[in-house]
Amino acid sequence: MKWTNERSNNVEDRRVKAWKGIIVGSGLGAIIVGTFLFFLGGNVSNLFNPESTASNTTKHLFLSKEDKNVKQFVQMIAAWNEATWSQIFKDNKLSYAPPKIVIFEKTTHSDCGSAQVSMGPFYCPSDQTIYVDMNFFEDLQSVYGGQVSEFTIAYVLGHEVGHHIQNLMGTTKKIDQLRKSGRYSTAKMNRISVALELQADFYAGVWAKNNNNRLKGAILEPGDIEAAVNAAQVAGDDNIQRRTYGYINQESFTHGSSAQRVEWFMKGYNTGDIKQGDTFKSLLQ
Repeated sequence: MKWTNERSNNVEDRRVKAWKGIIVGSGLGAIIVGTFLFFLGGNVSNLFNPESTASNTTKHLFLSKEDKNVKQFVQMIAAWNEATWSQIFKDNKLSYAPPKIVIFEKTTHSDCGSAQVSMGPFYCPSDQTIYVDMNFFEDLQSVYGGQVSEFTIAYVLGHEVGHHIQNLMGTTKKIDQLRKSGRYSTAKMNRISVALELQADFYAGVWAKNNNNRLKGAILEPGDIEAAVNAAQVAGDDNIQRRTYGYINQESFTHGSSAQRVEWFMKGYNTGDIKQGDTFKSLLQ
């Protein structure tokens, strides 16, 4: 995946902590960022250079060169999403407002409650913000066998932006109202929730297609789409359940099977058409 100079101002980096009046980078944050940069081909050893350690006379915000590189990468992906979705919405006579992205380590706060390191990336509709702890990608690599690349991360962030699209389109509100109404059984509401996640995968594919077209095919390189497909397969409920419990229970699916996630991401990528993403079909009739 090739980089551009586009950067978004809608990214907040919370990977630094204030302690006794001193702004420092935590050791855990360095490990998380180091792991992320390892996947991106960065030099992890530089993170532990003694010169980067904040002293008790530090008065400025401490972000190492590697920290800044991670932030710039996320800012670039955010900018790509903003530019591409703004055009897609304009083409459909809609107005687009981008989400905010918060990079954090270990824990932080959101309008949806506390964000924890174990939660992985998520979108909070209340504050229209995506929260991402980079340690998620280490888990994807070591626990579930995902082959993490730059475009893997772009796909995951694209999926979360997909939830923002659902929020803007009113889909999220509609599903929440159905859940509260008690109209459907728990089993059916679970299938509807899966459909919501599959639609976010579809939107990630739509974005990938249109973003590459917007930049005249200069972004995607051989293996990028395969990396996204691999991540979708690894994050499939059946794959996770099989690895975790040794069996599959479809009634407890939350995001869809590996095959479903790949199918909807590729449908979004192949069509590039936001109108082709009806994952709910007859579920809401």
